[in-house]
Amino acid sequence: MTDRELLYTGLKEFLPEVSEKMIDNLLKFSALLLEKNKVMNLTAVTEPTEVVTRHFLDCAALAPHMPQGGRVLDVGTGAGFPGMPLAILCPETEFVLLDALRKRIDFLNEVIETLGLTNVTAVHARAEDFAKDSRASFDMAVSRAVADLRTLSELAVPMVKVGGCFLAMKAADCAEEVQGAAHAFEVLGIGGPEMLSYTVPHDGIERALVRLPKISDTPEKYPRRFKKIQTAPL
Repeated sequence: MTDRELLYTGLKEFLPEVSEKMIDNLLKFSALLLEKNKVMNLTAVTEPTEVVTRHFLDCAALAPHMPQGGRVLDVGTGAGFPGMPLAILCPETEFVLLDALRKRIDFLNEVIETLGLTNVTAVHARAEDFAKDSRASFDMAVSRAVADLRTLSELAVPMVKVGGCFLAMKAADCAEEVQGAAHAFEVLGIGGPEMLSYTVPHDGIERALVRLPKISDTPEKYPRRFKKIQTAPL
């Protein structure tokens, strides 16, 4: 199968309607990513087909959960995952891609401009600084970052509205990590976690979405400075 066919058939597992424009924009994003990756370390993936399977189709698993007409924050977006593919696949949802490295944000702004996307903004800031003016202002936060759930939750959840949720992309065997974050969830105002399993189309890798509903306000003192979060996790 061509990369276009892989994308189309894989996306159909998560989305009822997949347009040619979505496919075109994802393939353009892939080309921009791999070209920039020659001079800047954005991804360990270097083959277009692997970008489709390991990045795009993995991120697409979140698409059915996106709040139509709502605002979504991607914490620690890196090279734009999962936020950029989701912005392409969910045009009715507004996305903010947050990262602390200026070079990554400059690249993502190039992608946004080249593709003509109007529902996504890339912001250069540390999450704990961005939270000062953005508390409880998003319907959902998402993250594909590798950090521990205790750390990710403290950085992301303060910016989610009560009634919203945080969706963390994790490896399939993350149950122990979820259990270990129980105290953090309680402190931050998170209700009972829900683990949603899925298999990445055409790749066969089993993954998990950890859905963390926000049921009460996060105390004002969170998030703490990142160094404090690292040295004394909740």
